[in-house]
Amino acid sequence: MPPSGAPTGPWALPRLVVAAPASGHGKTTVATGLLAALRRRGLTVSPHKVGPDYIDPGYHALAAGRPGRNLDPWLVGEELIAPLLRHGASVPTPADVAVVEGVMGLHDGAVGRGGYASTAHVATLLDAPVLLVLDTTAQGRSAAALVLGMRAFDPAVRVGGVILNRVGSPRHETLLRDALAEVGVPVLGAVTRAVEVAAPARHLGLVPVAERAPESLAVVDALAGLVEATVDLDAVLDLARSAPPLTVDGWDPGVAVGGPAGGDRPVVAVAAGAAFTFSYAETAELLTAAGATVAPFDPLADPALPAGTRAVVIGGGFPEVHVEALSDNTGLRAELAGFTGPVVAECAGLLYLGRSLDGVPMCGRLDHHARMTGRLTLGYRDAVATTDSPVHAAGERVRGHEFHRTVTDPGHGDRPAWRWDGTDHGFVAGRVHASYLHTHWAGHPRTARRLVEAAAR
Repeated sequence: MPPSGAPTGPWALPRLVVAAPASGHGKTTVATGLLAALRRRGLTVSPHKVGPDYIDPGYHALAAGRPGRNLDPWLVGEELIAPLLRHGASVPTPADVAVVEGVMGLHDGAVGRGGYASTAHVATLLDAPVLLVLDTTAQGRSAAALVLGMRAFDPAVRVGGVILNRVGSPRHETLLRDALAEVGVPVLGAVTRAVEVAAPARHLGLVPVAERAPESLAVVDALAGLVEATVDLDAVLDLARSAPPLTVDGWDPGVAVGGPAGGDRPVVAVAAGAAFTFSYAETAELLTAAGATVAPFDPLADPALPAGTRAVVIGGGFPEVHVEALSDNTGLRAELAGFTGPVVAECAGLLYLGRSLDGVPMCGRLDHHARMTGRLTLGYRDAVATTDSPVHAAGERVRGHEFHRTVTDPGHGDRPAWRWDGTDHGFVAGRVHASYLHTHWAGHPRTARRLVEAAAR
């Protein structure tokens, strides 16, 4: 059943996708500013992000006042993209408009797979118009040729308007508007270089919202003001309203997991706080639907796991930035080292459960030492479980992604968690399943059910 108050049947949900010809053109600035500016108008806005990224959705959530959600065909399958959008736009209340921020360039998809999982791919799956953000630095009339090419490359993608970014002067803006009028693409806004607003970045992208809440609020507020002053919001809403009704049903976590596992409701503790910010909203929804009581905990501050914890989920984040504070919380580290329930750890969780990170003691539950490197490991993975664990059966195939600048020594245990590209990865140690692989549980909801069943046992 859909959530209480969720629309049923065809839903004329206004929606649009914010895209760009390449990374760095200002998608996040415009998307976050749009979310905040539309919310200021009194609209309920549903925020979404193409791809696996965790950080941008944090800014989206701050701007929209509801969870930022990801739409990634590689992680969850094409068939779930529109249902997940509808679900996110329905919870906790139906949205007036959905704004979807793209990833990389409009047509950039999974390497070696054409446009699969690209922003253009998701826009077609959602039947949503595209608002193209264009960095106009050192460009004049040629900008129109670029936009025309982006529009013509895939006729199924409807580029309905452009926002000019980093415009140098009023004369520059006039030149750009005249050129785009020649190719019939409306300009819905123009942001000059002098009024740019940016969030601080570091080695894996923007600094997460949870690490700098007061500053993040100020950034989002400034972005709202920037968009209000430079973008025709009425024209943007008209573009969003041109999307046809959604006819698919919304994704339902209860249906996905097959209902509660039965018995009591075991407490599943989920790591949160500034060091562990990488989590998809659907994870907690699936665990709850499978019969768990989800209890967040902060490894930086909480001296112990939540009372009655029967299983633990430790996702991604930036433990390397908070390594001393994590190490200083010796009581929680000791409890996790001796915890006998099932544990699922991804990336940051893998590092935290090891013996040390950059020479600083961690939990010691896994027999590895981790350190930062100068090399970014990034990409989609098609993984096969190599060892039975509480959440995965040997031979099970899962799609995920890697995103880190650390390595562990050794790189895997005697009982590896996964194998991809001919190499073993991760650790299965007792009831612990840990690796660098990030997964989206909506794509394989049996993970949530198995974890809850294992916790209940």
